[in-house]
Amino acid sequence: MIKFIPDYSLAESNSFHIQARCLYYFEFSNPQELPMFLRAFKYDRRMWPVFILGGGCNVLFVSDFKGLVIHSAVRGVRKTAEDAAHVWLEVGAGEDWDTFVQYTIEHGYGGIENLSAIPGKVGAAPVQNIGAYGREAGQYVTSVNGFDIDTSRFEEYSAPKCAFGYRTSIFKNRLADRFVINTVTFRLDKKPDFALDYKDVRQETDALGGPTLQNIRTAIIAIRRRKLPDISTVGSAGSFFMNPTVSEEHAAQLRNKAPDIPLFRSGDKYKVAAAWLIEQCGWKGFRDGDTGTHPSHALALVNYGSATGAQIWELALKIQRSVVERFNIHLQPEVEVIGLG
Repeated sequence: MIKFIPDYSLAESNSFHIQARCLYYFEFSNPQELPMFLRAFKYDRRMWPVFILGGGCNVLFVSDFKGLVIHSAVRGVRKTAEDAAHVWLEVGAGEDWDTFVQYTIEHGYGGIENLSAIPGKVGAAPVQNIGAYGREAGQYVTSVNGFDIDTSRFEEYSAPKCAFGYRTSIFKNRLADRFVINTVTFRLDKKPDFALDYKDVRQETDALGGPTLQNIRTAIIAIRRRKLPDISTVGSAGSFFMNPTVSEEHAAQLRNKAPDIPLFRSGDKYKVAAAWLIEQCGWKGFRDGDTGTHPSHALALVNYGSATGAQIWELALKIQRSVVERFNIHLQPEVEVIGLG
């Protein structure tokens, strides 16, 4: 089934609830429908840009998108292989991510339980390499299948070719706005190895009776509900900025300035908690009209009602500048900002 709608409102297609429109919107549920549409539409990249939209939970529209928005609504969960230790599941890009996480737990498959309550679609998981509480989607992805608009070919990318990194992948970089993901295959564990390195996750899980797949999921849902806005009522994309990394020398300078700064070793560098930096600059719970940061989580920029994308972005830039001035650290957005320039 396809949808093709000119002058389409994206207000219900982004978690910031920003009022934005696109020239054309195309949605498909069968992978073969995309190349057929592009041929019939006589699409030429020189005519209009393309934006590939998942669940809209990691995007900020600062203006209307003067191009073609493509959304893959391919559904289904299919077991493709199994052995004594693992199971392989091929999942449609249009499946709801958290519903899929619950499915794996109900079947006793471990690996992605720490990624519970992350909004969005399965197809977006490898693009952003979503992660939380010590786990990343890329650890469990074995392959990604989709259609390359520029070459007009269906392609499969094995995990090494996906170039997964911290909140990034080949689909976010070299293949951005050209590779439309249709299915993602995950290898999950039949004998789960629990990740309880985060103190609050361990404490919450212990209070529920100890580590099981369901108890970890329940604990993480509770933690996220306490810390993050409910996007059904408040516009947000969750964490707006990535946690920055700094050199050992810079880390030492930061410790001298702020001995309590949360620093975490990451290879030969140190990762800094972006939320702490923002909070130290006085932004936690800030509000100006309908823009602001969430009272419980400084990393979450929010739309309290009728804020525009441009207003949210202006606040993000002010936060960036204040962190540079105080800590000499430039925060990089985790959210994809559409319509700049």
